[in-house]
Amino acid sequence: FPPPGIQKPNSIVFFLSGLNETNNHRFTLFFLTLLCYCVILLVNISVIVTIIMDKNLHEPMYILICTFCMNGLYGTAGFYPKFLWDLLSPVHVISYSGCLIQAQVIYSFALSELSILSVMAYDRYVAICRPLEYHSVMSKQRLIMLVCYSWMTPFCMKGINVFLTSRLKLCSPYIARLFCLNWIIVKLACFPAETTLNGIVAYITIVIYVFHGFFIVCSYMYLIKTCVNSIENRAKFMQTCVPHLTSLLTFLGTILFDVLNIRFGSKDLPQTLQNFVAIEFLVIPPLMNPLIYGFKLTKIRNRILRVITLKTN
Repeated sequence: FPPPGIQKPNSIVFFLSGLNETNNHRFTLFFLTLLCYCVILLVNISVIVTIIMDKNLHEPMYILICTFCMNGLYGTAGFYPKFLWDLLSPVHVISYSGCLIQAQVIYSFALSELSILSVMAYDRYVAICRPLEYHSVMSKQRLIMLVCYSWMTPFCMKGINVFLTSRLKLCSPYIARLFCLNWIIVKLACFPAETTLNGIVAYITIVIYVFHGFFIVCSYMYLIKTCVNSIENRAKFMQTCVPHLTSLLTFLGTILFDVLNIRFGSKDLPQTLQNFVAIEFLVIPPLMNPLIYGFKLTKIRNRILRVITLKTN
């Protein structure tokens, strides 16, 4: 690595040491990871294609689910191909620019997940609490704006974080993880005083997305309160909101463990446990979300079953 004060060239590589303790099980891990990634691709693409092909599903709620699954494919594409390559490679390295891109993709995916869940909560609030205004409020134009917000805002915010990181002089090429994280790269800085702006922007990002989470929780609390006294609304809530709540709790649980591990994790924890905590948000939500929506939402489930039945016959 270049000494302090000398700008690093793009040819510099990082060494990912997260796999060092799994050399004896690399091939087993490779096939399990490949299987997991194939299932993630299959279930997400199935839901996306089902919604695109069926005009009856061209409604805001289903379009948001389609967006959710697309985001899952985007995030996992930033991790699984590189991870599979590393499992078969004797040396686990990644270029400097590749590391920044991976950090950008993985965490813009995570922030987009929360943004989409916020829009879903708003959609369900309007559908249940203001049903007569639903189609005027959730118009095509507004839906496009909300989808663009869900994708572009997290991408730009994470882009600012990564750009600030790219300006730092780093004094170590070793990352004790399976993949690149922006905050882990920041901690490699030669001069901690230079990372103050990185910390401020990172905390601003956290606060903004904590408000997203707060908005979602408040929306569903209001929905539950509204639906208690109405059998019709209760049935609608159970059918359409329970999958959203399940996705939210799954995502928040996995992200919380990862954030706590990054900020306060002990180096005394076994590397295997650290690896599991690090990748669970790239395994559980992308795998579970399409299954939750595919099985719970009647229209999607019936459409998928119809296609399977036709192919079988």
